[in-house]
Amino acid sequence: MSGSLTAFELLWQMDQRCRSLAAQLPSPPPSRDLWSGIGFRLGEHWYVTPMGEIGEVLPEPRFTQLPGVKPWVKGVANLRGRLLPVMDLCGFFGHELSPLRKQRRVLVVEHREVFAGLLVDEVFGLQHFEQDSFEPLPISERQGAKAGFLKGHFRREQDWRVFSLFALAQSPGFMNIAI
Repeated sequence: MSGSLTAFELLWQMDQRCRSLAAQLPSPPPSRDLWSGIGFRLGEHWYVTPMGEIGEVLPEPRFTQLPGVKPWVKGVANLRGRLLPVMDLCGFFGHELSPLRKQRRVLVVEHREVFAGLLVDEVFGLQHFEQDSFEPLPISERQGAKAGFLKGHFRREQDWRVFSLFALAQSPGFMNIAI
């Protein structure tokens, strides 16, 4: 065989050198199973909803009030040519929104025939939790207005209750907006 290497042999030698050097690198940490959702606040409680249940997050839009609807129905807004009903989620549960208007956001949910904007006190963006840190709801929270929409919670500095916007959108009480 001659002194020059073929292209294949040269690539094979480079591959072998790279593999021998890479063996000395530390191995990556084991992958963690993470649950991700969008965090938000209603009053003094912190919630997180699954990523797939929120279409988008908006600043509080201008809206037109509607006659003959329950007080928690704020009105309708124009969202890129679509009429978006805006609902006060705190009001739906019988609480008052925070007076800090700059922090308020609208969570847009689109599920089956429901397209609505849910006004919340504040949004905290994407939150990640270890899958195995999920806990079912304590017995004390399995009743009440929010019980049908809560799926459990994750613990950190505070409890993050898992809130299903899809379950809310399908509930008869939420769909009944007329006075």
